[in-house]
Amino acid sequence: MKKLLLLTIFSLFLFSSCNSTKEKEEKSKKKNTYVIDNYTKKEVDIVMRDGVKLHTTIYSPKNTSNNYPILMQRTPYSSAPYGEGKMKTKISPNVHLMKEGNIVVYQDVRGRWMSEGVYDNMRAYIPNKTAKQSDEVSDTYDTIDWLIKNVENNNGNVGTWGISYPGHYATISTIDAHPALKAASPQACIGDFFFDDFHHNGAFMLSYFRAISLFGTYKDTPTDSAWYSFPKMNSQDQYQFFLDKGPLKNLNEYFQYDKLDVKTAENKDRIDDFFWKEIVEHPNYDENWKSKGIIQHLDKVPSTVATMIVGGEFDAEDLYGPLSTYKAIEKNGKDNYNTLVFGPWDHGKWSRNTVENYVGNYYFGDSISLKFQSNIETKFFNHFLKGKGDKNSGLPEAYVFDSGKKEWNSFDVWPPKNVVKEDWFLSENQELTSTKKSTEKISFISDIKHPVPYSEDIKTVFTPRKYMTDDQRFAARRPDVLVFETDVLTEEFTLAGDILAKLKVATTGSAADWIVKVIDVHPDNLKENNNKLQDHLKMSNYHLMVRSEVLRGRFRNSFEKPEPFTPNKKTDVNITLQDVFHTFKKGHKVQIQVQSTWFPLIDLNPQTYVDNIYKADEKDFKTQTHTVFTDSSIEFSVLK
Repeated sequence: MKKLLLLTIFSLFLFSSCNSTKEKEEKSKKKNTYVIDNYTKKEVDIVMRDGVKLHTTIYSPKNTSNNYPILMQRTPYSSAPYGEGKMKTKISPNVHLMKEGNIVVYQDVRGRWMSEGVYDNMRAYIPNKTAKQSDEVSDTYDTIDWLIKNVENNNGNVGTWGISYPGHYATISTIDAHPALKAASPQACIGDFFFDDFHHNGAFMLSYFRAISLFGTYKDTPTDSAWYSFPKMNSQDQYQFFLDKGPLKNLNEYFQYDKLDVKTAENKDRIDDFFWKEIVEHPNYDENWKSKGIIQHLDKVPSTVATMIVGGEFDAEDLYGPLSTYKAIEKNGKDNYNTLVFGPWDHGKWSRNTVENYVGNYYFGDSISLKFQSNIETKFFNHFLKGKGDKNSGLPEAYVFDSGKKEWNSFDVWPPKNVVKEDWFLSENQELTSTKKSTEKISFISDIKHPVPYSEDIKTVFTPRKYMTDDQRFAARRPDVLVFETDVLTEEFTLAGDILAKLKVATTGSAADWIVKVIDVHPDNLKENNNKLQDHLKMSNYHLMVRSEVLRGRFRNSFEKPEPFTPNKKTDVNITLQDVFHTFKKGHKVQIQVQSTWFPLIDLNPQTYVDNIYKADEKDFKTQTHTVFTDSSIEFSVLK
């Protein structure tokens, strides 16, 4: 009897579990069929003014009793799935805009996937085009013009959005904009390739190595399949992999695409990847990179286009772009509606539906991304595409997250008006002081065989992310990382805006990189309430990296004209760190770390001057002794 009862209970449990699983599957299925149930899809090839056809996918609401705005994203990442009956499971910037009803358009940019033409990474803008000349600005204009004239049930208003590369194309849409474009939201948008993504202040982001072929493999015919392949590193330890590879030119063989047997390929310098070749042949900020930058053209954004720039405060990939884009429109726009949203996110996390908001190991709160989508992003597009479209949107000029207090603040200008500049000095005895104490030398050996890692994780990544909030204790305990910190703070200290490191340095060599980190040292007695923390870490004394940046020392006076250091000569090196909004709480400490290697986030500097580091030989790499002088300072933007 007892056995029968147990069997009955077990059967009921299984039945209940099966029902529960079926319900979840049904809900998931229903959730994933929303687009199919409520939209029709049409794929068209739109002819540009020079005759090139761009593949475009249009999702239109099945309810044709209303007129809808057009929301458009232009992308190099594919507008797939291709083919009749194959549809995305999610469209629009967020689920609210998807369910409220909008005509949603995705387009493969020129030279990518199913579009004709040849791709150019950050194609240069042509200011005074002839009738048959095309660039990304004209491609966007021509596409919008066709959509307004040919897509049924549109209300004549267009909005653009995108994250990362698509964010760049959203910025592009605002320049010499089509009259129908009313709203644009460039998000994590690339601004200039010498300062975003693949370079930081002239230093090559070696950690992006595997992403090169994605953008530099040649294609001139439409395809719905990947035509590129990623380098096979055959290692899970990127630090050791790149250390063993040595000089950058030894990576050239990964970008030879005609499938030659490497053993018989005599020319190790040959490069087939056009993006890698561009990087190698243009080590300085020359006309090649300048022509591709978009920031300098944002004086051509008409006041009829409202912009909402979105960026992540801990975005390892595109931090420069969103801030520079917002500031350039502010500077040049006479009567533009321009707002900034700057939140506690890594690359693109504001578009995800997760409740808990982490960046790496660090927790910032719940529902931050969800509230942005419903209360900010949806409100922006609805106001300018469906509503009055005036400047009374109900949104703040700048909506910025205090990453120390973990709360949002609204400002009528960014950086805020009540900010003052304060210099804090890198003093002896590892002190960070509000006054200069003396001028002393602090030296360390920079060993090119033992560079400072940017992360203590053993991993191989496609692009870096979590290091932006990583615990920096592992670096603080190395002899080649200089540490300066305040006493325990007795009152709050809030930074709001950019940070300028004003270093006074010397080196026994003729070349060096300089890296500066701003760190929030947490109290010892902090509660362990972070369930995503890596097992080997504790929140007690957590060294949160608030901001960091590198400057390739040869560019200290000019990004266009590099120059060597004079060995052992005291030299000024100024490094601009991107904006922060962070409160160092009472009981915390402010710490600065200074180092000269950051591997393999950035490539190794030979530490002897060569004209082109991408072509440096093994013999050029030498261990040197670097010196930081204690009249060096960090200029903070302090909120009063």
